[in-house]
This record gives sequence, C-alpha cells and structure tokens, in this order.
Amino acid sequence: MAFGERLTEATRKVGTPLCVGIDPRWESLPLEIRAGKGGAAPESLQAVADAYEDFSLAVLELVRGFTGVIKPQMAFFEAAGPPGLAALGRVMNRAGELGYLTILDGKRGDIASTAEAYAQAGLGGARHAGVNFPVWRADSLTVNPYLGADAVEPFIQESRKVDGGLFILVRTSNPGSGLFQNLECQGEPLWQRVARQVGAWGRADAGGLADVGAVVGATQPAELAWMRQNLPAVPLLVPGYGAQGGALDALKPAFGPEGTGAVVNSSRGVLFPFKPEASDWRDKIRQAAAQSACELAGVSGMGAA
Repeated sequence: MAFGERLTEATRKVGTPLCVGIDPRWESLPLEIRAGKGGAAPESLQAVADAYEDFSLAVLELVRGFTGVIKPQMAFFEAAGPPGLAALGRVMNRAGELGYLTILDGKRGDIASTAEAYAQAGLGGARHAGVNFPVWRADSLTVNPYLGADAVEPFIQESRKVDGGLFILVRTSNPGSGLFQNLECQGEPLWQRVARQVGAWGRADAGGLADVGAVVGATQPAELAWMRQNLPAVPLLVPGYGAQGGALDALKPAFGPEGTGAVVNSSRGVLFPFKPEASDWRDKIRQAAAQSACELAGVSGMGAA
C-alpha cells in the first residue's frame, strides 16, 4: 500500500486525524516513573533513558484507539545519549508491533551520501557491504529542504523502496519562522516556492494522497488553506495545536472533503496533562487523548454523522 493510502487508513481506522508526539521530558514525567532512577534528579543517562522508555511504552498503550499515528521526537532521546537511542529503537519497534504509522521527527537535511545514510537508517535500513540492517524502521521522516533538491532526493528514493513517506518543512509553527519563510521570492513568499516543489516531488495514486507531504503549523491557518486549495494531494503534518497556541477552528482548512489529508500533532497536551506527583496520570493521558481525538474528529469532519 502506498504511503498516502497508509496515512489515510491510519486516520480512518480510529476516526480522527490526531497524531501523538512522543516528547519525553524528565521534569514532566510521573514521579512513579522516576522512582528508582534518581527521583527529582536522574542518577545517570541510563536512568533517563530507562524512564523515557518506560513512559513512552506506557503512552503507546494508553492512546490506543485514539490515534493511529505516532511521532517520536529524536532530540529528547538523543539527549539521553547512547542509552536514549537504544530506548528509542525499542519504542519504535513497539509502535510498529501495535500497528501505529510512525513519523520519526529528526528534521534531517544533508547532501549526497550523508543524506542517503540518514534516509537508510530512518526507513528501510542501513546497508553495509551489501547487508541490510534495520535501524529505526520508521514509516516516514521529517526533512529540512534548505539544502535543495539533491539533499531531498536520497530521502525520496529510500522512502519509495519501502512505501514510506516524507514530511518536508514548509511553513512552521514557531514565532520566528517568517524570518526566512516569508521572504519574497519571484513574486511569492519563499514557503510557497518550497510548497510547490513538495507538490512536484510527491507521487500519488489516482485520487489519493502523495508520498511527500508538508509540515505546516496550526498557527498558520491562511497557509493551511492555501496548501489544501493549491496542492490537494499533499498530506499535511500540522504541529502547534494546543500547547503552542494553534486554535481548533484554525485547523479546518487543512482537511479535504472527507476529513482526510492532514494529521494534527499533539505532544505536551496528551503526554503531560497532570502534575508529576499525580497517581492517576494514566487516566489523565487517556482522557486527554480521548478529548483531543474527539475535537479533531469534529473539526476535520471525520466525526460528522
């Protein structure tokens, strides 16, 4: 099944475009998880990695039925050193076993053989002397296009070998994003030039979503509308909903007529709706996931009777 079909199926099977970001932070973790690993302050990087793994695996179970898409953020695991990367590998494996479509968020961007190595590791596996070794086993990756087409092409080639996908940074949700993204380029903002190229890179089956998507923030409703109108086959990864200030109504333009075409990421809003000392943190996560799933089903149109 092509990536666009897989993405659509992942949202339809749960009836919501919610994507849950896995962004573990030590100070936000339940004290129950931190117990035995240092408590208020971790005793080692191994302790941090163990806590991140325990929490992330718990989250994967708690949000089942409320989302079909998981987006682990590599930076938090990398910050726990080599043990953190090993923990991320196990989290990715478990997400696959549970049937989630995974977006590995590393925002990679490099050229030639370096880009190829990033792409192999993230998707189908790294090749050494003709032997393939699976690494992250992601279904899709986030990619920074700033270095140009030759930096993106290795990712496209690798993703198509495994029916995977990419989400290219186009119009991001951070307050300073306009410094470069809004610069006028031959009569239009630079982000639109990037968006059109994303549309050209993508490949879709008739009537379906393409395998190359765009990252467009929930804080940019006009840009979401432009993307859906001008590039209807480009799937959107929409960060910035909730904790980063993206309003629910602002998301409406992101979706196609059947409520598909976009996944909306929520990280802190689903992961940490509790104080660390709370004993009912599992219930709080379930409730937050259920509420987000319901809200996004409604605004996308998936929840319409």
